[in-house]
Amino acid sequence: MKRKYFGTDGVRGPVGSAPMTPDFALKLGWAAGRVLARTPGARVLIGKDTRRSGYMFESALEAGFAAAGVESDMLGPLPTPGVAYLTRALRAQAGVVISASHNPHHDNGVKFFGPDGGKLSDEVEAEIEALIEQPLQCVPSDQLGRARRIDDAQGRYIEFCKSSFPANRSLKGMRIALDCANGAAYRTAPAVLAELGAEVQVIGDKPDGFNINRDCGSTHLESLRQTVLRTKAQLGIALDGDADRCLMLTAEGREVDGDEILYIIARSRLAAGQLRGPVVGTLMSNLGLELAFKSLGIGFHRAKVGDRYVLELMKAEGGELGGETSGHTLCLDRTTTGDGTITALQVLAAMLDEGRSLTELAGGMVKCPQVLINVRLSGSAEAIMNAPQVKAAVRQVETSLGGRGRVLLRPSGTEPLIRVMVEAQDEKETRDAAESIAAQVRALAA
Repeated sequence: MKRKYFGTDGVRGPVGSAPMTPDFALKLGWAAGRVLARTPGARVLIGKDTRRSGYMFESALEAGFAAAGVESDMLGPLPTPGVAYLTRALRAQAGVVISASHNPHHDNGVKFFGPDGGKLSDEVEAEIEALIEQPLQCVPSDQLGRARRIDDAQGRYIEFCKSSFPANRSLKGMRIALDCANGAAYRTAPAVLAELGAEVQVIGDKPDGFNINRDCGSTHLESLRQTVLRTKAQLGIALDGDADRCLMLTAEGREVDGDEILYIIARSRLAAGQLRGPVVGTLMSNLGLELAFKSLGIGFHRAKVGDRYVLELMKAEGGELGGETSGHTLCLDRTTTGDGTITALQVLAAMLDEGRSLTELAGGMVKCPQVLINVRLSGSAEAIMNAPQVKAAVRQVETSLGGRGRVLLRPSGTEPLIRVMVEAQDEKETRDAAESIAAQVRALAA
C-alpha cells in the first residue's frame, strides 16, 4: 500500500522541511486523534528523545490532539519501547514517539503505537493520511482536549525492564560499559542495570539537544570499545537514540551484532524449553545465522527489512523471537516492540544461566562475509534499481557466485539511499562483487 507521509517507521525527515514542520505536526496530531481516539475522554501518550526539535513537535502534536478533542499525557524523554509499554499499561488509546531513532539531531520523526502497544497497520496509517488532506475542523471549545504531564514515566518503565530479567538472578559482580547515545535512555538504562546489581560505566549520557547519536551509540562503537577496554568491563552495551536497538561488545572489544544477539537469545530459550515457533530475521540477516539455527533444529524465516515486517511475519508464523542485523530485536514473550534495554537483559541472563562469557556465547554462530554498501542518491531509487546496467551487474555477480552466496539491492526506508548487499563465503570475492554493483548504482545516482 503506497503511503504519502508514512515510511517503514512513521513519518520522518529533516527538521523544518516537509513533512517535519510544526504546521504538519499539528495537522498530523489532529488527524491521528480523529482516527485513533474516537471515544469521549480518549487520551494519548506523547514521549520523545533528546533532540532540541522535540519541544516544538511535542507542542504542535498536543495542539492537534486538543483540536480533535483528545487528552494528551506528556511523558518527556523516554525510550520508544517505554512509550509502547505505558500506552498498554495505562490503557491509553494511542502512544506517540517523537524521534528519528539513529539519525542525527537535524532529523526528527513521529511514530505511533495502538492501545496494544503495537505499531499501526498500513490501513490505519492510510486512514490518517486521508484525513491530513482534509481541512482541520476543531471540536467545540467545551470539548477540547487537555495536556498533562506524567512525572513518574521513567520510573514505571525502569521497573518494567527489570521485570523482564529473572527474579532469582543478579548482576552483582559484573562490570558493564553502557553507551546511551545521548538519547532517550540516558537515565533509564543506567538505572536498570545498576538496580539489578551491575557496576555500570556509562558514556553518552549527557544530551544537549544536538549530540544525540553523534560519534556514539549503536552506529558509532569506537568510544564504547575504548571504555570496555579501559575499564576492563565484561561487555559493552550500545543503544541508539530512541533505545529500541542494541548492539554489544565482548570484553575484547569485538562487535556482537543483531544476528548474533538473536542467536544467543534463541539458543538460551531453546535450552530452557521456552522457544515457541520459528525465529524471524530479514533479507539482510547473515547466512551464518540461518545455518546455526538449522544445526539446532530451529525454524528460521526471512521478512522484508523493517521491524514492522519482522513483527508481521512473527505473528503469522506464531513466533516470539525476531530481529534485524542492526540490533532491533523483538522478544514478544517480554514486550510488544523492539527494546534495546530488554534485549541486553536477555543476553545477560543467558550469560548467567550458562556461566559463559559473551565471547563464548557468540562464538556458536559463524558469520559468512557480508558486505553492505550504502549509495546516496537524489533521484528515484526504483528507477536506478531497474536500470539495465544495474540489473546486468547483479546478474553477472549472481552467475559468478554460482549459488555460493546471494545479492540484495533495496532502498532505505528512512534515508535517500540504495543499500547494496552481497554475501558469500570468500571475503575478497564478496567485497569485489559488492563494489562492482555499487559502482553501477553510483554512476546513475550522481
